[in-house]
Amino acid sequence: MATYTSRIGTADGAVAVRTIEAPDEETARSEVSRQGGRIFSIKAAKQDTRGAPRGLRSYVPGSRGVKLGEFIVFNQELVALLRAGLPIVSGFEILIERQENARFKKILVDVREQLISGVAMSDAFLSHGDQFPRLYATSLKAGERSGEVAAVLKRFLAYQKILGSVKRKVTGALVYPAVLIGLSAVLILVLMTYVIPKFTELYAGFQAGELPLLTRVVVGTANFMKEYVGYWATGLVLAIFLLRRFTRTERGALIWDSVKLKFPIVGGILHQFALSQFARALATLVGAGTPLVPALEISSGSIANRRISDAVTSVVPRVREGAELWRSLENTEQFTSLAVEMIKVGEATGALEEMLTNVAEFYDESIDAALQKLITLIEPVILIVMGGVIATILLSIYLPMFTILSNIKT
Repeated sequence: MATYTSRIGTADGAVAVRTIEAPDEETARSEVSRQGGRIFSIKAAKQDTRGAPRGLRSYVPGSRGVKLGEFIVFNQELVALLRAGLPIVSGFEILIERQENARFKKILVDVREQLISGVAMSDAFLSHGDQFPRLYATSLKAGERSGEVAAVLKRFLAYQKILGSVKRKVTGALVYPAVLIGLSAVLILVLMTYVIPKFTELYAGFQAGELPLLTRVVVGTANFMKEYVGYWATGLVLAIFLLRRFTRTERGALIWDSVKLKFPIVGGILHQFALSQFARALATLVGAGTPLVPALEISSGSIANRRISDAVTSVVPRVREGAELWRSLENTEQFTSLAVEMIKVGEATGALEEMLTNVAEFYDESIDAALQKLITLIEPVILIVMGGVIATILLSIYLPMFTILSNIKT
């Protein structure tokens, strides 16, 4: 199924932009004609790096010129203007004048022109593909139907802020261990490729005889690294390049995301973060009044991990056929029993949005606990391992020196 964006003329003479999902362009054209519209232009939405239609997968801030921070500030100001009673078009004109990002400004000008021509704001933003998250346009559409655009935008902003907060926690917790490992690796590289060869020349000048076994092993390793360091660096760069190319393919993205979930501790954090993304996105859409099936389709696409996303996507046909959401999610074996029970209660009581929010908060708390555990474990492990390696190198340097000094005394 592909996504097509078309500019059509309606029966009352207006011009509108519509988004149509169809197997091919011919089917999309037939669908527009069946609805009584006249097609002026139609084009397929571009594909993202993992093969999904633009806007269907999770939004990557800054990847197309619109930064997440700028997008959030724009929506905060738009909500304030709408609540003050200002018409949407007038609000856009004010915000366009204040916008400094040239690319974002150009997009907003186009959206304003579409609004003037009678296009719904949700369709106007959706026509720009993955410049904006699909969740945003769908939330807007639900707000337009209910007449509560400002309230829906506020709910979306809360979702983005919480999601951003969780991302910052995960990233911040991993920065220190990464820096520690990097600095230790650089120190070891300097010792092995520069310091040890100098000491080797010194020992040769003293005619120290046969060096201790530990020293010979370390010196041999150092000579090997020094001789082939260029090849190692080239190989590393090439491996990273090939990995990036591979993970941009459909199959490669799925394999890499599956591998990441198997990492000790970190894999569990990534898994819980993906489920938190899904639960919070679904809660946002359901709370805005979006029907459950389309809300599931969009929220599954908001998950950053392809493996989890595919598992949740498999739920959509079952729910469309009338299956219970909680049971379908349980069958994926991706959710904890507590989360499934909370969703079950939400379905039974009509409080699905509240329970989904609770599920997201439950996973957020689990992520915090796992991060604390990771930091508690990884820092001493890194210090012990790197300290042991450096101590071994230094010991191998000084052992022959002790031998030389003892020979001089005798």
